[in-house]
Amino acid sequence: MNSSAAGNDHRSPGPREHRRGRWRRRLTGLLAGVAVSGLLVGTYGVAIEPRLILDEETIQARIPGLGPGWEGAEVMVFSDLQVGMWWDNTAMIERVVETTVAADPEAVLLPGDFLYQSETGLQERIQHVSGLLEPLTAADIPVYAVMGNHDYAVGAVQELTGAFEDAGIEVLANEAVPVPGTAPGPGLFIVGIGPSAVGEADPQAAFAEVPQDAPRLVMMHNPTTFPDLDAGAAPMAVAGHTHCGQIAVPLLSRWSYLGLTEEEEIVADGFAPQGYGAEGNEMFVTCGIGFSLAPVRINAPPQLLTIELHSA
Repeated sequence: MNSSAAGNDHRSPGPREHRRGRWRRRLTGLLAGVAVSGLLVGTYGVAIEPRLILDEETIQARIPGLGPGWEGAEVMVFSDLQVGMWWDNTAMIERVVETTVAADPEAVLLPGDFLYQSETGLQERIQHVSGLLEPLTAADIPVYAVMGNHDYAVGAVQELTGAFEDAGIEVLANEAVPVPGTAPGPGLFIVGIGPSAVGEADPQAAFAEVPQDAPRLVMMHNPTTFPDLDAGAAPMAVAGHTHCGQIAVPLLSRWSYLGLTEEEEIVADGFAPQGYGAEGNEMFVTCGIGFSLAPVRINAPPQLLTIELHSA
């Protein structure tokens, strides 16, 4: 009798066991869902948004003293190529250059960070960057550049400047030049300010040769230079450096890109908020093209900016 009882002792799971089994299944399903979602987001951020999506942004700029021949003229801007970053974004650079040449703007502005790392073969990388940009000058488009903090960090500023100038790209190191052209009326000045992140920004020197009432566009690498500009000195300024967060979490007020300082988070992308900078000045921060730290962009696609000029 005892043997028979022992052989038939198959008790049904009680309520507690049922609950445990249910929670284990739910947890397993949740973890699987998180893993799949993470894989999809990672694939999007590495292979889709930075490689296939180009944000072509157009803004209006009201420039005091702009001559009638410049009304409606377009100036295009792209920044932060970061060539040399592992799995860099050269295919997108080629696409941006091709799109810019097709648009035939009055000028192109390049706000710095052309290189990323200092390694053997740096000279070849400099020639690579110059080659990627060469179609712009081959199309007789005036091109102006400032150096970024990465260009200084890799110790390539002198060589990069020489290569750019050989290719017809004018490098502005805290200086200003007029854009050549046949349009009647006052010419347009391009003011280029060095990167403040490495102590190379000198706005006073940059504006020294600009006539007081001359129309101008201002280009800088670091947005944090903008509050140092005198009132009315920069009716339209552009900057790069931030990559627009590179990984920008929707609905959160803080950016997740580790390279942004507290001060840089004030203007990580787009127009500077009211009150940031002196009266009469306006700044737009562009998202750039390349990467820092990791080859990923989420909610911060590469950007090609067009500035449409109008008289103020």
